[in-house]
Amino acid sequence: MAKQTKRMKKMAAKLPVKEVSLTEAVGVLKTFNTTKFDQSVEIAMRLGIDPKQADQIVRGSIVLPHGIGKSLRIAVFAKGSKADEARNMGADTVGDVDLADKIKGGWVDFDVCIATPDMMGIVGPLGRLLGPRGLMPSPRAGTVTMDLEKTVKEYKAGKVEFRSDKEGGIVHAVVGKLSFDAEKLQENIQAFVHFVTTLKPASIKGQYIKTVALSATMSPGVRVSL
Repeated sequence: MAKQTKRMKKMAAKLPVKEVSLTEAVGVLKTFNTTKFDQSVEIAMRLGIDPKQADQIVRGSIVLPHGIGKSLRIAVFAKGSKADEARNMGADTVGDVDLADKIKGGWVDFDVCIATPDMMGIVGPLGRLLGPRGLMPSPRAGTVTMDLEKTVKEYKAGKVEFRSDKEGGIVHAVVGKLSFDAEKLQENIQAFVHFVTTLKPASIKGQYIKTVALSATMSPGVRVSL
């Protein structure tokens, strides 16, 4: 614990006292790359939305230019030729009733769950198990689809899903790894911020993006001026 505190103090001492450019923020984060594992880089965007208003929820998914440095574990509900399609594209687990029973038994060893529309009768009852974990297939998120080839491929490439939280209207997402080149990290972050900007709800009249911060798995946040 003492080591961790000492490390955190050292990092805190390097933090800029005000918002800095994206280039500077990534540079500061890079100095925090002192762990034995490759830390994920995360972005937190506080938006000027009312998260209690349904029409102001900001959510979506994006395939970042350089991926996120992690191979996602994908479970797919499909049968017949669609099940074969999912397997051929590299889905980790494919099934229908058998997969539903496995999940009911407590197995949730996957990062993304995709389903064809005809499987939703089987998937629907799993909502109370998958919903709280953010794993429930959804047409809006693009995870209820007949195009399994494209969808599985995108998630294997590092597709990122996000949704503004219910408390502070903050969007959180992983945008890469600390081992990424600074330029690639910046391009990923710029692509994410731009995409979130395009999702501004029509009912928002004031400032949409309030604050942006970057952090690594084991680091404090660096505030970014955009």
